Amino acid sequence: MEKQIAKDLLDIQAVFLKPNDPFTFASGIKSPIYCDNRLTLSYPKVRKDIEQGLAKLVKENYPECECLMGTATAGIAHAALVGDILDLPMGYVRGGAKSHGRNNRIEGVVKPGMKVVVVEDLISTGGSSLECVDALREAGCEVLGMVAIFTYGMPKAIANFKDKDCLFHTLTNYDILIEVAVENDYIQSEDLEKLKAWKKDPNDESWMNQ
Repeated sequence: MEKQIAKDLLDIQAVFLKPNDPFTFASGIKSPIYCDNRLTLSYPKVRKDIEQGLAKLVKENYPECECLMGTATAGIAHAALVGDILDLPMGYVRGGAKSHGRNNRIEGVVKPGMKVVVVEDLISTGGSSLECVDALREAGCEVLGMVAIFTYGMPKAIANFKDKDCLFHTLTNYDILIEVAVENDYIQSEDLEKLKAWKKDPNDESWMNQ
């Protein structure tokens, strides 16, 4: 499944790899990869594979789950679709509280002690994803962990999740994806060292000279 999802992401151009002409993130970091998993919703077969895969991750790793909570905005649709497969309630966590009405940060029914799994599309450093975990814990929920489509597998993310004592499982990851990219001629085999070096420390631009 990891390889198939990785190939799907490459095929529909939800993931671009440009090791010799890197993207520039808003933070200024140069990156050989750009990921937009929102595109998966526009491809019914890919979407079905992803939602079935996420449902399987929830069942296998968090069998006690009572509710799915999507991250705004990218995780909302996936939480709804997976919730339908598993016949579970869902809601979502806003990036910040509303400035009107009931000033909700969390949309949907949450109760103290409710066992929740967060649904995300992409885990990079884990910063925004873990803010959702914090909000749910503050509301009294027991966050069992998180599922996502893809992770870069950055050391910083692994450390951040460990610091928050939060598990996560993904359908595929950066290491698998770059292997699949070589196998399917999306990149040249000589570009692999650049891609591996970037992951170790995205702030160190020496990877471009590998």
